[in-house]
Amino acid sequence: MKVLITGGASGLGRATAEAVAKEGWRPLVVDARDPGPDVEHVVADLADRAEAERAVRELAERAGGLDAVVTAAGVDACGRLEDVPADAWDRVIMVNLIGTASVVRAALPYLKESRGKVVTCASTLGLRALSDASAYCASKFGVVGLTRALAVELAGQVGVTLLVPGGMRTAFFDGRPEQYKPDPDAGLNDPADVARTVVFALGQPAGCEVRELVVCPSTETSWP
Repeated sequence: MKVLITGGASGLGRATAEAVAKEGWRPLVVDARDPGPDVEHVVADLADRAEAERAVRELAERAGGLDAVVTAAGVDACGRLEDVPADAWDRVIMVNLIGTASVVRAALPYLKESRGKVVTCASTLGLRALSDASAYCASKFGVVGLTRALAVELAGQVGVTLLVPGGMRTAFFDGRPEQYKPDPDAGLNDPADVARTVVFALGQPAGCEVRELVVCPSTETSWP
């Protein structure tokens, strides 16, 4: 199975690429950063639609098609709406939502041919709003709506799964002001555990689909 993964240089994306490789499948990574020589990849800024489309096509043609896409790339810009610079706010929407749509759109010809699968990565903050997170919430609420619509649109052609993860122990929280970092005792999930649920969804036989997966720490404060 040839699996294209966005955000595969770190965090959940990296863990998913590793989990895919352990299954004997072929991970193909798109990221704004170089994930290293041990990972088959294309560097691209997902906020740029042309770059995102080019990366998908390049990897798909190099691999001889695609069997699955996992859109794990994500960024954030914490703060109240009036305090977050407009460019930073817009970039969250462009990477998290528009980038997801761009990647899936570019991959559809290959996925329809293989009757493949898509797993999009939303967040518990795509279901429950939080103050000082308007950009992230808007982007992830958008991913929820996009994915649910795609499940209807692509029924019988491409499998669609919405992944809703809670907090994970990744570099996603690095560099934030202390007020926007998880508490030391937050009990965040290991991204490798979440990645295994992605593999589970991808491994379902044709015609059987995991529509939505919520995977979060038992003490997750943003769920339900």
